[in-house]
Order: sequence, then structure tokens, then C-alpha cells
Amino acid sequence: MAMSSSLLWAVDIFGRVYTLSTVGQYWELCKDTQLEFKRVSAVKQCCWGIACDHQVYTYVFSGDVPIRYQEETYENQRWNPVGGFCEKLMPSDRWQWSDVSGLKHQQLDSFTLPSPHWEWESDWYVDENIGGEPTEKGGWTYAIDFPSTYTKDKKWNSCVRRRRWIRYRRYKSRDVWAKIVSHDDPDRLPDPFNDISIGGWEITDEPLGRLSVWAVSLQGRVWYRENVCHHNPEGSTWSLITTPGEVAQISCGPYDLLWATLWEGQAIVREGIDRNNPQGISWSTVESPSSENGIMHVSVGVDVVWCVTKDRKVWFRRGVNSHNPCGTSWIEMVGEMMMVNVGLNNQVWGIGCDDRTIYFRQGVTPSELSGKMWKAIVCARESDRSQTGSSTSLLSAGCFFTDDIQNQTNAIIQGDADTSSDTELSGIPTHLGSTPPTGAAASSSASSTGSQAAGASASMSADPLDSDHGEAPAASASNEKAHLESHKSTTPNPSAELQWTNIDLKEAHRHAVLSIGTFAETSSLSSLGMFSVGAEEQYGADEHPLWAWVSGGGCLVDLHSPLKWFAVPSGLSSSVQSLSLSITPAQTAAWRKQIFQQLSERTKRELENFRHYEQAVEQSVWVKTGMLQWWRNWKPHKWMDVRVALEQFTGSDGMRDSILFIYYMYHEEKKYIHVFLNEVTIIAEVLKEAKHSFALYTPERTKQRWPICLAATTEQEMHDWLSLLTVSCCESRRIQGPPSHHAIWSVSCKGDIFVSEPSPELEAGPHPMPCDEMFWRQVGGHLRLIECNNRGIVWGIGYDHTVWVYTGGYGGGFIQGLASSADNIYTQSDVKCVYIYENQRWNPVTGYSSRGLPTDRYMWSDASGLQECTKANTKPPSPQWSWVSDWYIDFSISGGTDREGWQYAADFPASYHGHKTMKDFVRRRRWARKCKIVTNGPWLEVPPVTLWDISIIPSSDADDEESVALWAISDKGDVLCRLGVTQQNPAGTSWLHVGTDQPFVSISVGAFFQVWAVARDGSAFYRGSVSPKKPAGDCWYHIPSPQKQKLKQVSVGRTSVFVLDKNGNLWFRQGITPSYPQGSTWDHVSNNIRKVSVGPLDQVWVVADKVQGSHSLSCGTVCHRTGVQPMEPKGLAWDYGIGGGWEHISVRGNATEAPRGTAPDEGEAPPVPTESEGSGSQGKMERCRAPLMVSERQELDRNAVNC
Repeated sequence: MAMSSSLLWAVDIFGRVYTLSTVGQYWELCKDTQLEFKRVSAVKQCCWGIACDHQVYTYVFSGDVPIRYQEETYENQRWNPVGGFCEKLMPSDRWQWSDVSGLKHQQLDSFTLPSPHWEWESDWYVDENIGGEPTEKGGWTYAIDFPSTYTKDKKWNSCVRRRRWIRYRRYKSRDVWAKIVSHDDPDRLPDPFNDISIGGWEITDEPLGRLSVWAVSLQGRVWYRENVCHHNPEGSTWSLITTPGEVAQISCGPYDLLWATLWEGQAIVREGIDRNNPQGISWSTVESPSSENGIMHVSVGVDVVWCVTKDRKVWFRRGVNSHNPCGTSWIEMVGEMMMVNVGLNNQVWGIGCDDRTIYFRQGVTPSELSGKMWKAIVCARESDRSQTGSSTSLLSAGCFFTDDIQNQTNAIIQGDADTSSDTELSGIPTHLGSTPPTGAAASSSASSTGSQAAGASASMSADPLDSDHGEAPAASASNEKAHLESHKSTTPNPSAELQWTNIDLKEAHRHAVLSIGTFAETSSLSSLGMFSVGAEEQYGADEHPLWAWVSGGGCLVDLHSPLKWFAVPSGLSSSVQSLSLSITPAQTAAWRKQIFQQLSERTKRELENFRHYEQAVEQSVWVKTGMLQWWRNWKPHKWMDVRVALEQFTGSDGMRDSILFIYYMYHEEKKYIHVFLNEVTIIAEVLKEAKHSFALYTPERTKQRWPICLAATTEQEMHDWLSLLTVSCCESRRIQGPPSHHAIWSVSCKGDIFVSEPSPELEAGPHPMPCDEMFWRQVGGHLRLIECNNRGIVWGIGYDHTVWVYTGGYGGGFIQGLASSADNIYTQSDVKCVYIYENQRWNPVTGYSSRGLPTDRYMWSDASGLQECTKANTKPPSPQWSWVSDWYIDFSISGGTDREGWQYAADFPASYHGHKTMKDFVRRRRWARKCKIVTNGPWLEVPPVTLWDISIIPSSDADDEESVALWAISDKGDVLCRLGVTQQNPAGTSWLHVGTDQPFVSISVGAFFQVWAVARDGSAFYRGSVSPKKPAGDCWYHIPSPQKQKLKQVSVGRTSVFVLDKNGNLWFRQGITPSYPQGSTWDHVSNNIRKVSVGPLDQVWVVADKVQGSHSLSCGTVCHRTGVQPMEPKGLAWDYGIGGGWEHISVRGNATEAPRGTAPDEGEAPPVPTESEGSGSQGKMERCRAPLMVSERQELDRNAVNC
């Protein structure tokens, strides 16, 4: 007999939601897989759930009939002797626009969609029918007065008229999880939920599809969702239901049964539920069946109640009906469960306590509501179906001829077809020689003994491990973990027994000893050998699903139709199964050798005939596709929905390469762009219109400052793509493991950390490798600046001035799995401030006010005044950040403030000061708010001092055990020297304070212990007599600053000293000799510089602003100074690298000596480009003596990825 399909819903321990059809045998993953759920409650037409964010979601199935709701309002008019019918009504009349009663004022524009899950079908239109009969054109109906009986005919005494306006809205969020948006009073909003239950559809037929939705909050309060029905699947508001205590869990039946459990262990029952009062009237208390263990979980049906106590015992409630919802007494059932759920027809499901398997209660009938026995549901997941094919092919190829054949007369076999007994076998000793932990073998329905069975099972469990590599990139981290754990143990595991040996009826404790003849119908060997092999193959890579929740409220089990849930398909026909009975182990071994020999000879013969052909297929292809958004880089610039496909090729030599395709529509024509991942130089997250976006750079796009920008719908989806693309790029370039000691480290303006392995040609000769061809990969963590040296010692400082030391690992952050080191990854947090400015202008009447001139900046803005930033609309830098404080006035802004935090100036923008003068017509004050990010990476905190700047000696000939010089400046301006820093102990042991007469802001130690520093007032200092034996030196020497400039940063290499002033000018110190280490004069090098780093080879790298590309100006670009030689320490030209959006770079670890070429003749230098020429016209490298300078009139392009 055919059986209509319905669904069983379940949630696994990872929060993924699955459904199992009553006519199917595979768990299907819910279509919308972005959310992770804790609990679900289902009925036939929908499912409600609580996600891991404690918010409520609903999943409404799509159907042939759309969910529509008709909005209506009435237009009312009164007759006027002068102008006829008009909109002017009498004061005692109803509103001009009202509901049908006239008591509620509702204009056309007052109607809004109740939530984002609805959409309007059309605009408002007039209903020209009344009672099924057409009216005159215009839809007016007439009456003597309001209210009265309306007719379609106008009479002589018709003084008022009205007509109905209609508009339909349609529910669009079907077959997806839709978040329930609350429009309640903010003071009465429910706190986060932790349990939900739906039912009550049998109470009344009006309105159509009415449901009772009950929920429990984290505070133990019970809430009822009002007005949930077919045309309003979300309901309207939450109503608080008072309870006698704090509630932990709730269950609602299809009719009037509602039970809940209290934290104390009792149950409460809602009484008085009927069609007129679906919320009920009062509560009654039911004590726990066990005085020692309270009720943990309860589930109700039409007239049954099941519960689980805190000791995992299962109980059934007698005597429950509509007249006595509390029942009479408890009966203990056999088995230990995490939870139970009662569905349609009072059918019962449960989740086992030990193995997290879902069990179905067989034998539940109207005459026997408690059922007879638990039976495990052993269905595979839809994602595991690919493995069943390999299972069938292995078995059909002869792999089922195992040594399990012996001792077959001692085996105890029961197939799913054997239903002659109401009780299942229990207490049978089962010893599988080498089974995976519980789960991989939990669905096995047979047992075997002996060492030969152990060997066979061990050999079979190795195949899934090998066959799963092809899908490894798409595997989740949790699946990989289960994959590895399933092969750790090779010793007999007592927990790997038949699933139902410890879950059975108590009256069935006899130990039966049966022979094969007892099971005539299933006496073939397949019940023994094939079933266990099938189970191991099916779950060898991912074990069996571990379930956390099950809901059968929408699952209708027909008692007369068989279910396919209880048997794993073996893939063998009955003829093959019966054939195996006559095979002996000796024949099996001989046949294997013979078949293998014949296949080998046949392969050789066939290959010989085709030896002269070229190999046609040399690659295996793996593809990942998805939907993203792409920033179109031509006018009109906008985000476009695109389909993205990553194709990964594996050649016959094992080398992998990948291509990323981006398919888009242009003038209704399908086009695409593609990127070879072995050409990608960096993949980085970017801040672009508050989207989850990232950028891909290639050398050509680096020169143009024009990356490919893509955006995902969720942060998790973006991280999945970032991880996959980063790993693919590293595979294409043969890069794996931690960075080398010579690596170049950098930090983006977002705080992301990147590292690049320098090529020997990077600093070589007159023609070094262009730095736009360098490949940067991301390392987990979040920092403001980073410093390194060539012995692998790397320190970093966060935005909150916390100090971190590199542990030697790699990966972290969004990079998980095999692309990240298993150890040396730790949790890291960082806190930064977001600033906005309150601006005011002086008014002769009111004084300073927030009403400015039309040409003024926004009264709430960013520092530039170009962007409006209010307290309400200012959000954290990215979704990864969360607020940890409220807005407060910042008094620490440069220039000083008055007592209220205001700074004054003559006009916007100008130089601000902290006191008011007669000429100050504007003022501003800065508001700050702290936000926090929590991530992980190869970093350990170095407590307790917080730092502002740090410097490590770039190179040293000392042994590994000798200390490395490390100097730092605290966030208060104190100069510190770290003692005990070695390669084995990069964190050091203690701090040594170095005295100063004023606070410092920057420090740098050179290769020969020359220490330079910059004070807060912009002056420079040199520390004398620093050596390994005297690590703190003896005194400070003041160095005059460049004329009229205040310095902010210093960097010292082997012999060179470069400083940076507050206006972005880069200066070189001339005249430094061993006898006069302070030097003589400052020589200007360039402008528009943000940060500088001088390496152990005196190489100079900077982060520059306003770098010219072919389309835009870029802020925060990594640049390399070329032509640096002993006779030309300032270098000759700039080579532009990755950018923009970079904040810091450190090349102090790159001590790789390269053969130095002869210096190029000055006369052979290429001509200096004019300001109109872009860097793209200069080829791979631009060589000019001009500084980093562009036209100030040229504005920054909005398409560039800037800070």
C-alpha cells in the first residue's frame, strides 16, 4: 500500500538540521545550512527552531498555493451641499481613512510589511464588488449615515459613502530559516530562548492552520506566540505566561495537552486549554517519578506523556486524557535516553544516552500506547551516499570473501525482516576484534568472534580512509576530527556492541542461545559478513551521526507500511549472498590471487596496444562553486550577483593548480573573468560598504591598485572561501608550514597579519625582483604592529597595547584543519576604540549649538568631517568586532581639551586647541567607544607591561643560547630593555627600565647595538655604550631634528638610520661612522610615508600613501627602495608592492645576502615620469629620483581598497 511522505526532523551535535522521510532511507541536510540549531519543533506544514544565537526561526514549506494576506482600508466621504461628496467630514464622523468599523485610523501609507519575510504583490486598488455583486465604477457604496447599511445604489438621502481599498502581501521566506522579528515593547521583550514547542492544531479550525507556539527563555519564563496561523506563519507578538516556578523545558501536543518541566525537577500541566482560550487558565504540579532524580525532559502527544529523569531513565504516564491532563501514575520503561519526543499517532522517538543514536519505539498502537521495544534508526546521511557505491563495488569485486565465514554456526543473526518476536535479543556477548569506537560499528546487526574476524574488519576499515581524500577540501573540521578518531583504537572495545543490547524491555532479560536454523529466512552469510562490512564502510570516514535533538511532530508513521529506517543497504543481490555459503577460506585466498594475476596480465596487454598514443588525461579535477557578489570596476560601480567556481587540477606528478572563474551578466549576456591562483599575490579581507568582502591581487592588479573584490552573504561563508583560496594559493606555490626566520611580516589596517617568504633576488644587484610579485599569506591573529629578526623571534603589539610573542606555529584565524598547525595556536583578543566627533558652531543668540552653516561638515562626523557618524549608526569596524563599552568623551586627544572635552578653532577644518579664544567660532569633541575581537593564532601574551613600540636587533652573530637585544617603549612613554630573550625563549625573562627625562614614542636598535629613539616632543636621541655586556648603555645623546619638523618614528639597520616626521617626510642620517655614531646631518628622501623599516642589509621598505596606480591613488602601499648600496645608502627609486590598506611592515628578519651587482650609471637612468604618467607605464619597476609625490588635486578613487 502506498504511503504518503512526511518528515522526521533531527539536529546533530554540530547544530546541523536533517530530515528523514518516512519513504526514504537517507538523512537529508536542510537546504539552509548557514545556521546552527539547538532545538527544533516540527509539524506537517512548518518547523520552528532555536538557533545557537538563542533566536527563534521558522521554516515554512513551499507549496502550490502561496501564503497571501489581504490588507484593507476604507475611504470615507460625506456629501456637502456645495461641492458634493468630499473628504471633509463632520467632527463626530469617523476618520477619512479607517477600518471597517470606523474606529481605527489607517491611511494607505500607514500599512507596512510586518517583517522582511513578506513582500507586496501589487499596489493598492479599489474593490469594485460588494457581497459578490459589482458596484458602479469607483467602488463606492452609499448609506444615510455612519454606521449604517451600505448599498451600491446612490439615493437621494445618501449622505455618506465609502469604498474599500485592497492590497495583498505574500510570504516569501519559504524553504529557508526565517528569523522571527520581535515588534514588542522593548521593556517587555523576551530574553533569549532555549526551548520551543509547537502544537495545538487540533483545537480549532478557525483561523485556518492555527498553531500554538510555546517557548521557554533562559530566565525560565514561558512565552506564547500570538496569532500564528496559515496567513500569518510568524505570528504577531509574544505574551508572557506566569508560572509557579522557573521552567526548563516545555512540550505541546496537537490538541489541549501542555506539560513543562521546572528546574527543581517537577512537571507542571496547563489546564483550561480550549478553542476559546488556547493559552489555558492555570497550572497543576506533577511530582517526579523518582524522589532522588527530578524530571529533565518531557514530551506529550494526544493523550500520552513520556518523560526522562535526570538519571536518564524513561517513564510513561498512565491515565492521561482531556478530562485528566495530569494522569494518574508513572511506569518505568526500559532504556536510557537523552530525550524522547512524541509525534503524530502518539509515535515515540528517543536519542540514546551512550551512542547518541535515534531510536524509534515499535509497537505503539491505540490499544498499547507504551509500545514494545526500541529500534535504532541506522539511516545514512545524504552526504554519505557516495560511500555506499564504493561499498557495493568492493563487495562485488570479491572483498566479501573474508575469513568471517568460519564459526558461522555460532553466530547470532537477526535481520530487519525478522519481526516474529516482540522482543529483541539482549545480553549477547559481542567481541568485534578491531572496530572503530561506538558509532562506526553501532549500526552493525551481527557479531563474530575470533582473530580472523579481527583482521578482516581492520582491513576493511582502512579503505574509507583512503577513499575519502578526494573530498577532503570540502570536509568540515568536525568531520575530519571524527574521521581521525575513528581509526585510533585497534583493541576490542566493549562499548562497540549491538546498539540495542542495553536498550530493551525489562522483561526480556533472558540470554537465548539460538542456531542458524532458527532464522531460516535470513540464514545467508550476508546477514553476518555483509552487514558489518556495510556499516564500517558507510561510517568509516565520518562515523555514524551523533544526534542532539529529534522532533516527530510532523512525522506520520503508518502502522501498516514498512519503514526503511532500520537496515543499511548492503548492495548485494540474494543470489550473490547465497553463493557465499559454499566458499571456504582456502578457496577465497586462491581465487584472489588468480583474479589479481589475470587482471594484471590483461592490463599489460591493453596498455601495450596504446603505448604509442599520448596521454590524453593527466589531471583530476575538483570544483567548488558558490554565489557571491562582485564589485564591478566600471561605471556605474556597483555590487553584482555572480556565480564563482574554483577548479583545482591535480596533475599526474601530484602538482596542484587552480583557476577561479567569476561568471556575471552584462547586457543580458553571460561573461566571465578568471584568475590563475598561482598568479595571486595576496587574498585579504577588506572594509567595503559593511559587507563581508575580500580582495584578490595579482602583479598586474597591484600595479593598477585595482583588485578583484568579492563579497559573501555571511561571515562564515567569507571565511570558508578565504581559507580555501589561501590554501589553494599555497599549494600552487609549494608553500607549507611556518614562516622562515627570514620572512617579511606586515600588518594591514584591519589588524590582519601577513607574511612573505623573500626571494634571494629581492635585494640583488641592479635588477631586483619586483616586489609586486611577492606572495603574501595570512597568519591568524590581530595586531597593530609587528617586529622580527633573522633568528625567528617575532613580537607584536595589539591595539590595546598588549604584547604578544610568536610561538612558531602557522594558520589560525579562519585557516583551520591541515592548513594550520595542530599546536602553538592560542586564543587572542584585542580591543580598539572607534572615534566620532561632535561638531558645533557659535551662534550670536544661542552660543555654541549643533546647527551649523549649510557648507559646514556634519554635526556628528568622522575626523575628516566628510562622513556622517552618529552614535546610533556607527558600527564596529567589521562583524567580527563587538561593542564592550558605551560611548564616552575622550579627553586624551592631541591639542588638549577643556573640562567638557571640547576643542576650539576658528573654522572647520583648522588647528584645534583646548581653550576658547575670541576668534574661535567652531568647536568639536571626540567620543570614543571600545570594541573587542576574539580570534586565534600562533601568539602568546607577554604580561604584564603594555607597550607602544618595540624593536629587536636585526642580526647578531651570537650563539642561540645568548641573549638578543630587545628594546621597547611602554604605553606611558617609558624606555624598557628586555632581558633573557633567546631563540629558545623568545619571550625573555624580565624588563630593565632605562631612565629618560621625558616620554618616548619610538625606538630602534641596529645590528651593532646602536639604539636610536624619538621622544614625544619630536626630538631624536642616541643611546651610548650599548653592548651585550652592558645591555642598557649609559646615557642619552640628543640629536637635533630636521629643521621645523617633529619626528615620530626611527628605524636603524646595519649602518643606516632613517627617521619619519609627523608630516610624512622620510629622512636619512648622513655622516654616521664608527667613531661618530650620531652622524652629522639629515638628508630628505621622500614624502607621503606612513611607516619605515630598515633591514639587516640596510634595505629600506616603507608603507606609503598616495601611490599612483592606473585608476586610482592608494593609501597604505608597501614600497621597496631600490638601488641601496654602500655608496648610495639612500637608494635611487621606489618599487611599488602590495596595497593599499597596509599599516605596518617589518623586514628586519631578511638577512639573506645576495651577490651585489655594480651600481648603474646615473646617465643610464630612465627619464623621470611626469605626474600624468601612471606607474603601469613603467613596466615592472619605476626608477626615478623623484619622491613619492602625486598631484594633490587628484582625488582618491572610490574603487581602490583603501584604509
